[in-house]
Amino acid sequence: MSTGTLIAIIVPVVVVLLVCALAASLIMRRRRLQARFGPEYQRTVEAKGSRRAAERELREREQRHDALHIKELPASTRDRYAHEWDQVQERFVDQPEDAVHDADRLVTSLMSDRGYPTEGLDQQLSDLSVEHGRTLEHYRAAHEVNGRSTRHEATTEELRGAMVHYRALFTELLHNGQKPRESGA
Repeated sequence: MSTGTLIAIIVPVVVVLLVCALAASLIMRRRRLQARFGPEYQRTVEAKGSRRAAERELREREQRHDALHIKELPASTRDRYAHEWDQVQERFVDQPEDAVHDADRLVTSLMSDRGYPTEGLDQQLSDLSVEHGRTLEHYRAAHEVNGRSTRHEATTEELRGAMVHYRALFTELLHNGQKPRESGA
């Protein structure tokens, strides 16, 4: 075989292999983002109007998140937060609107103590989405009810639902995404 024939065979094979490698890389990156962000991945795709724009946005969120100083809480601080949460839940029976407002403040305080910036809801959602994408809808739903509650437009059942939603994110933040250890004898 002549050198020209070998080049004519090898160059297209190399090009096809490079295209396959690139496609595999893109698919793996997409799957990694889908796994990391959970439902937030599809929500971002819909909001941005394209996968490419959404994936760029999600990678930017990861970069911002990596620059944050997110930390686990010491056991004493987790215990204090858990006790405060119990008090907020107890208050719900007699003062549901106040309890929901307190739950929002407690979640925001917990976010701050963990190292998440707390300026603006959109930025909070963006920062939380990197590690807490699976519970982010809980936070959105709770925050929406909290806003309506401020205008006295939320029903008691909606307020109860908001408490459940806040608790989902609160628990995940409190235990750094881990399941809380069961105590018992």
